[in-house]
Amino acid sequence: MNRHSPTTGLIVAVIAAVTFGASGAFIKPLLESGWSPAAAVTVRVLIGGTALLPVAVLALRGRWSALWRGRWRVLGMAAVGVAGTQLFYFAAIQTIPVGTGILIEYMAPLLLVALVWVRSRRTPKAVVLIGSVVALVGLVLVVSPGGSGGIDPVGLVFALGAMVGCAVYYLIAARPSDGLPAVALASFGLLLGGAILGLTGLIGLVPFTANFGEVPLFEGSAPWWIPMIVVGVVATAIAYATSIAATEMLGSRLASFVGLLEVVAATFYAWLLLGEQLALSQFLGGALILVGIGFVRSEKTDASIEAASIEPLESARV
Repeated sequence: MNRHSPTTGLIVAVIAAVTFGASGAFIKPLLESGWSPAAAVTVRVLIGGTALLPVAVLALRGRWSALWRGRWRVLGMAAVGVAGTQLFYFAAIQTIPVGTGILIEYMAPLLLVALVWVRSRRTPKAVVLIGSVVALVGLVLVVSPGGSGGIDPVGLVFALGAMVGCAVYYLIAARPSDGLPAVALASFGLLLGGAILGLTGLIGLVPFTANFGEVPLFEGSAPWWIPMIVVGVVATAIAYATSIAATEMLGSRLASFVGLLEVVAATFYAWLLLGEQLALSQFLGGALILVGIGFVRSEKTDASIEAASIEPLESARV
């Protein structure tokens, strides 16, 4: 039974979104210098998992049986929440616009609403449906997907795979901890996920290139490891640990909606650190996402309905 207040969960979820959102502004210089997305993400998650490892060991306090009991949860986090979602997203944006890929992936909260609906056979309350629509409109305004030509069907399938992966990540994070600290789930999930990503690069499944020289950073240059350390520690270690903790407190559905603030934060960082322009529509979109979260948060029976909806998934040991 979670004893933390919903307010605490919301604060932790916002911290997760703000830290996750910082990744783009620091990963972009690496990509521009010759890093492939898969290579950058692999190093990022390995740094994040390593940074959390001492904290995870301390949090376990020798209770390694908790890690063994949670082995399927760790494996699911690594294979789906870390590696699978990333690989699907990178595959998608090879043939569809980046904005479209992000938009589809971050429709995961709507998938979770639909899952609750199907599993519980109870129509979500009006506030949840209204919040879902408002948040989706806000997401469209923030992301502003574009690009010429039609949507490649293969890219669309990969983007839908990323959306499912994102939704599964929240379901895994929301499961009862059974003594496994959130920081331990994050650390071991990241390390195993990084190993899976590295293997895909080793066998040539995805492009895997890196440049260990200077990279452009904030109108100057810096060693490659500076932005990578920032991304690995802040936008990965702290972000995953707080996101998992928040999802345990709030449940997968509400946490996924708060997670939409990651897109808003990323847009803000791009303006602040990279000088990218912000449009009025993006400010409006951010406001609508907040309004949508407020609607979903006001649904008081979310936790009980959600528990009923994911119980069959837990019995299947996803």
